[in-house]
Amino acid sequence: MRLRRKPWIDQAIHDFEDTALLDNFETYKGKWRSLFTNPDLPLYMELGTGKGQFIAGMAETHPEINFVGFEVQLGVLYYAAMKLHEQAAKNGKVALFDIANIEDVVAPGEVDRFYINFCDPWPKKKHAKRRLTYHTFLARYARLLAKGGEVHFKTDNEGLFLFSLDEFREAGWALKNVTYDLHSTDTPNIETEYEHKFSAKGQPIFRLAAVKPEEADSHE
Repeated sequence: MRLRRKPWIDQAIHDFEDTALLDNFETYKGKWRSLFTNPDLPLYMELGTGKGQFIAGMAETHPEINFVGFEVQLGVLYYAAMKLHEQAAKNGKVALFDIANIEDVVAPGEVDRFYINFCDPWPKKKHAKRRLTYHTFLARYARLLAKGGEVHFKTDNEGLFLFSLDEFREAGWALKNVTYDLHSTDTPNIETEYEHKFSAKGQPIFRLAAVKPEEADSHE
């Protein structure tokens, strides 16, 4: 869902230049770690940050990891940047970028983990190729992930989850920690804003982790 544009954010976002990246992303390709105080830490990327509750929570909980979140809407990126700024995160950044073009700005093998949280399910069959777990997207993630890298996926849409399970399996990814009701388990979990709202209403949350196929490394 695209939010109504708030013109004041165009200027206000610059208050958070320590956590928000707005342009020149091609210059970071292969160099994302250099943006952080400790560039030797693993690099995790969230594909679609929303208002940043997840990435801010992860950055605070895991100081041993560097996090970059991509978001295409400036109106929500602003709030994610503000959260990271207010907690003085040394290991969290957000970038205004459409991840459909992620290979333009991220180098092969550069990322250790991708997070995909509550992406658009694109329920119509004719739109399947737009789903972020469609096999062409999975091939991109495999190219960008380091050996043994993972994708962690959460959704409240059962149809999308079942579709995603099939896509990962058919592409040769090893699945682990698959659950059809995440909040009924003791799996460590940082909620997104969307997740908090709908799980409170009793909506089950589906989750999986998938490990990059070993054969993908042999093709690089």
